Amino acid sequence: HVRNSRVLLVTDVWALVGNRSNFRHRMACCKIILPTLLALLAVSALSPLDGCSLNTTLATGVRSNEFLTSVIDTEYIVTFTGYFSSDARTSFISSALHHHACGWSIISRLNSGQQYPSDFSLLRVTANASQVVDALHKHPLVKRVTPQKRFSRILAASEDRCVGGCETAGWKSRSTMKLPFQDDASPGRHWYVGRRLMRAIPRQVTLALQADVLWSAGHTGKGVKVAIFDTGLAKGHSHFRRVMDQTDWTNEKTLEDGLGHGTFVAGVIASSSDCMGFAPDADLYICRVFTNSQVSYTSWFLDAFNYAIMKKVDVLNLSIGGPDFLDQPFVDKVWELTANNVIMVSAIGNDGPLYGTLNNPADMMDVIGVGGVNFEDEIARFSSRGMTTWELPTGYGRVKPDIVTYGSGVHGSALRGGCRSLSGTSVASPVVAGVVALLVGAVPRGNVNPASIKQALMTSARRLVGPNMFEQGHGMVDLLRAYHELNTYTPQASFSPSYIDLTDCPYFWPYCSQPLYYGATPVVVNVTILNGMGVTGRVMSKPTWHPYLPHNGGFLEVSVSYSPVLWPWSGYLAVSLSVSREARDWSGEVQGHIAVSIASPGVLGSGDQLMSTVLLPIKAQVVATPPRSRRILWDQFHNVRYPSGYVPRDNLRMKNDPLDWNGDHIHTNFKDMYTSLRSSGYFIEVLGSPFACFDASQYGALLLVDSEEEFFPEEIEKLTNDVNKQGLSLVVFGEWYDVEVMNKIKFFDDNTHQWWTPDTGGANVPALNDLLAPWGIAFSNEVLEGEFTLGDHLVTYSSGTAIAKFPENGLVVTRDLQDQASEVVNGKGGVVYDVPILGLYQTESQEGGRVVVYGDSNCLDSAHMTRDCFWLLKALLDYATKDEPIASIKFGDKIRAPPISLPTRMAGSRLHQYSHVLDGKDASKFRPLLPCPQLNWVKPRPLNTTVTRNMFRPKNVLSSEDAEQHAGLLPHMDADGSDQHPTLLLLTHLQGADWTSNWLMVVVCVVMVLLACKWCRKGGRRRTTKPKKTLVLKYPVV
Repeated sequence: HVRNSRVLLVTDVWALVGNRSNFRHRMACCKIILPTLLALLAVSALSPLDGCSLNTTLATGVRSNEFLTSVIDTEYIVTFTGYFSSDARTSFISSALHHHACGWSIISRLNSGQQYPSDFSLLRVTANASQVVDALHKHPLVKRVTPQKRFSRILAASEDRCVGGCETAGWKSRSTMKLPFQDDASPGRHWYVGRRLMRAIPRQVTLALQADVLWSAGHTGKGVKVAIFDTGLAKGHSHFRRVMDQTDWTNEKTLEDGLGHGTFVAGVIASSSDCMGFAPDADLYICRVFTNSQVSYTSWFLDAFNYAIMKKVDVLNLSIGGPDFLDQPFVDKVWELTANNVIMVSAIGNDGPLYGTLNNPADMMDVIGVGGVNFEDEIARFSSRGMTTWELPTGYGRVKPDIVTYGSGVHGSALRGGCRSLSGTSVASPVVAGVVALLVGAVPRGNVNPASIKQALMTSARRLVGPNMFEQGHGMVDLLRAYHELNTYTPQASFSPSYIDLTDCPYFWPYCSQPLYYGATPVVVNVTILNGMGVTGRVMSKPTWHPYLPHNGGFLEVSVSYSPVLWPWSGYLAVSLSVSREARDWSGEVQGHIAVSIASPGVLGSGDQLMSTVLLPIKAQVVATPPRSRRILWDQFHNVRYPSGYVPRDNLRMKNDPLDWNGDHIHTNFKDMYTSLRSSGYFIEVLGSPFACFDASQYGALLLVDSEEEFFPEEIEKLTNDVNKQGLSLVVFGEWYDVEVMNKIKFFDDNTHQWWTPDTGGANVPALNDLLAPWGIAFSNEVLEGEFTLGDHLVTYSSGTAIAKFPENGLVVTRDLQDQASEVVNGKGGVVYDVPILGLYQTESQEGGRVVVYGDSNCLDSAHMTRDCFWLLKALLDYATKDEPIASIKFGDKIRAPPISLPTRMAGSRLHQYSHVLDGKDASKFRPLLPCPQLNWVKPRPLNTTVTRNMFRPKNVLSSEDAEQHAGLLPHMDADGSDQHPTLLLLTHLQGADWTSNWLMVVVCVVMVLLACKWCRKGGRRRTTKPKKTLVLKYPVV
């Protein structure tokens, strides 16, 4: 068997060489043994470790979950303050709506949970919806009324690549969908010969994570309840020992898995044969929440979640997700699940390598969000990246994913038996869910809760070299170290990340990419508090700041905001960092720490409480304040994204990605642009508040890119003064806005029977025109595309607009472009000549700044970029901030006559309903100007102490002092994660966890063979020796 070849080759070859009964045979053996041994070792090192021969049937496919949500206007979820019977809930609704005799009805939910109390009802409203909703809100037992939402998961798959035959039934391929990623198993990618080709054969993930070490100690997940929310499970599948319950929550009324996704996920967690799962003896609760058309509804999930709570499941895997973190009933129910001690594991998403693509619920603090790596321990290209976008525009995102694990080429159960291999974070999620199930069954139950499991996984994770924290979270899952940590766990609180080191590159990107300096907008680091002491806790008093005097900590000013109550199991700590005035001309490192004390109730009825004080070390690089001309202010406040509303894509050619949902932040989809500006010496700061909240005299230029929000009248007045009298320059990159196009790209949802119409264009051009009106500048309502040259550069113009108005003394560049609007609306485009695309204007006052406008932002946005124009942005900023001429571009063109018509705001737009600027009920009115954020700086409590080297390393905050040799199974782990137990070390090498161990085995065997050959060549006396006994290992060898 190939899986045993690493050990059998050594013993068998040694026996062969050691047999001296025939010298000629001995010498022949010496001549052929080395190449033979090396060849066989290569096969064993590079072959799949799956317990099968090389002819095992495997189907390899690449998966992606594209997730869309839509609102069903006629259906509402009525959430109550508690759990009530169906009759009671009906009476509550009837009582609330006694003045509305018609126009509404309660929708029956015929599923496995209908006989149990529930905390919500589903209501269909066909008339007077706003009045009905208002009446329901007045009932004392109604907590919330929200629209029902429909989920659509579109599964795109590559053609299966097989070894010895395929199991292909059940997986649907969408020919109209593009694959968001490709890996070694993807068609269309170059296949390498030799080592790379063999390495592309997937490995058995349970062995790669050394689950067999725990199996050999008798831990197989027995007694652990695992719920799998997916597409169901194949009937009578031979891989599963303990399927305790199968339920269907859809409208198809079948338990069968028609797609194979749910069966595969269940196999990764608990398969007991062929492609082994992590916890083969776990009790499986299969909840079918997606139809064979990959459709689901919020209410289906809510019912299934309630059922999982009632069944008291321990672990719940959710290998789906989407960008809609504003589906409040869903979010609330996830909180309730974890509050009931359910450990939820969820996929972070398959929308990488773009940043800002995290999926919900994996982006929630109490959920374990899982990203994917390949078997070379590289972040998978498809794995979504952070940061979270909940906090935008006024804050900064949290670190996600939490951890990463194998998600590329992973074995799992095929629909009709046998094994197949798939890739995606929906594969990495059940890997972690299986790890968690195995851990829960292997450690004392008193040590297990959603926070302690997450703490153990994070603190024991192995950090990957190269990826930053928004790619890998805390690092690669390490099953054995997590077991080691959990076995001796002491309830406590911890932070994620466990320290703040703004000099630690690349891990702390983007914080480490730009130093702090006096006068900059405060840098915000959002830290998650995990409370392993209880489901609820509280911060005892305001966190304290302790600067280290020997490390210049007094130059750092710290402000904190935090959740005083931690529920469930978690909370937040937002740390704002700024530099004191005394350091405006100083450069160096500053250090200190924040101390937070957290309390949780002790044993029920005892009156005691548990306490934990956690330190958050802080380290940063400070430089002298850079000159004004190098400081750029990025406007984040006026960027709007889905899920607030239907904000359409900027590039109309990208039909497979209809929504703009990446945050439009310099550290998400504008990451590459930010990196380019930093490499050019610019310092970029983020403005998350109105224009009234910054001092224009400190900045060279204000950068507006792809703005969708409206502008307060006070903002327009203030910015006009800043440009005309304060010397601030304004650089604007616009986008398309055409009402006819917006109506054309609306879509009809056949399931909800609703029209989805955009609330704005690619950018809010009417609002931008109001902002630019004081200088006589305006964009048109055209939608244009094409390629042209500017200087020595080829430029791609993707769904941009044109300049309709510009001052006569300004400089304009025109090009010939294609009329994309006509193509979208009428099906036929045409050439538009002399289109003004770029304009430069110097204000008339001597102390005034400059205004620069360009009609397209797609060349800056990594989401849909065809060809970047970072060189152009740099040239425009050099002109705007330092009056450097743009020598490579010829100016002097004129605006077309007669003037192009200006766009008007779309009637019926719902932008005002989620705008920070417009009145929520009347789109013609403005809200009062939002106040500027006021930070309360923490009074420093200096310490005359010297920092230790390991303060800014990943923290092993969990107690494990007494864990050496626990049950004779696990070794003590050094600080670097190395094992001291020789048996476990040998096991690790035999299992071939990475290339180092494989080649170490090759080197050892080569040395053994050379010594044997040298001994053979000595000839001499023939001796008869007793045959030596073959070494029998008492532990599993793979």
